[in-house]
Amino acid sequence: MTAEEVKNEEEQQQAMPMEGEDLTPKKDGGLLKVIMKEGTGNETPMTGDKVSVHYVGTLLDGTKFDSSRDRDEQFTFDLGKGQVIKAWDLGVATMKIGEVCRLICKPEYAYGVAGNPPKIPPNSTLVFEVELFHFKGEDLSDKEDGGIIRRILTKGEGYTKPNEGATVEVSLEGEWEGKVFDRRELTFEVGDGEGLGIPRGIEKALQSMEKGEESIIKLSPSYGFDSTGSSQFNIPPGAELCYKVKLISFEKAKESWEMSTEEKLEQGPIVKEKGTQYFKEGKYKQAAMQYKKIVSWLDHESGLSEQDEQKARALRLAAHLNLAMCFIKIQEHAQALENCSKALELDSCNEKALFRRSEALFALKEFEEARKGFQKVVQLYPDNKAAKTQITACQQFLREQYEKDKRLYANMFSKFAEHDTKKEAAEKVKDEKPENGQTEEGSMELEQNP
Repeated sequence: MTAEEVKNEEEQQQAMPMEGEDLTPKKDGGLLKVIMKEGTGNETPMTGDKVSVHYVGTLLDGTKFDSSRDRDEQFTFDLGKGQVIKAWDLGVATMKIGEVCRLICKPEYAYGVAGNPPKIPPNSTLVFEVELFHFKGEDLSDKEDGGIIRRILTKGEGYTKPNEGATVEVSLEGEWEGKVFDRRELTFEVGDGEGLGIPRGIEKALQSMEKGEESIIKLSPSYGFDSTGSSQFNIPPGAELCYKVKLISFEKAKESWEMSTEEKLEQGPIVKEKGTQYFKEGKYKQAAMQYKKIVSWLDHESGLSEQDEQKARALRLAAHLNLAMCFIKIQEHAQALENCSKALELDSCNEKALFRRSEALFALKEFEEARKGFQKVVQLYPDNKAAKTQITACQQFLREQYEKDKRLYANMFSKFAEHDTKKEAAEKVKDEKPENGQTEEGSMELEQNP
């Protein structure tokens, strides 16, 4: 630090008294907090929460360098993720809703020796007046619909996280309506949790956790026990759940790029059998996850020997066919169509692929295309009675659609005809009506006047 910087820092410190609660882990005075207005409630933000604040930033001499209030726009960030200066991650974590406080931040907890020119000189102590408006947990759901909300109680270590198929050791405690219904410590593979009574939302959350992390996970019904509930834990359908989960340790499953061709071809039949078992148990989403592994391993594998190519092709075909069946079962027909198309790329006349593709089209009410598909199945495989039955069903729906359209257009044309008749009548009256709005009788009367 230069003499000029030391002098600048001393002058700034003299301009404002350095007092308040020390929030630094080492209690080194690097971050002081003064509450100007008390907040409400007892909750404070946790690591990973999305928080919204207003702030005014000044140097110690009172010079303002930034203000969200001047922009009339609240500032939002994810707490504890390094998106803001260290002082903010520490200070905002202690605030309650509605609280207004002053954070006095020494350089090592702000912008350091370099500062942030031109507004923030090197080695500057900064003062922020911060008001906390609201905070919410991190949304881990696929569609960010609030289905999986995580709030981190204890941050984990390292940067790696479990992946699909990873072996995890966890402790968990599940609550419903304030009552604990599940308290266990167990080891399992991510993807196999449902068989152990673990909701898929918890498995999804685990893939975002670090070793040693402990979090509160709130699940909407669709990520919990869904519309079926859980007889194992006496949880009714549509229940919202809350879990406390700690990821004790884990061992990642090998990613596709980490596996040799031999490993993929060796593991493929094992995973396929695992998926088939899930399917027989009616666990279609879990079955689909297994079949997807085969697709991810082998769909883009190249440079195989003729023998290995045949094995890979057979596994890929089976995986796409089975995925199509899983998606039909869970009524995700667009994805069923996609997998049937990929199966037909591998075998253009495959009976199951043609039939399931037509099933998906039928469910999507594409009856004409579905009928053509079932007709092709019967043409290639005359003994397929199910396809013949489906042709009849398609024709019935097409007839109903035709009659519906016929009635619709008949009504439409009659309305058009009625409209035209009224229009013609109106125009005829207009043509017969004298100018200046006078009736014929009125005109005669005017003509008789002197």
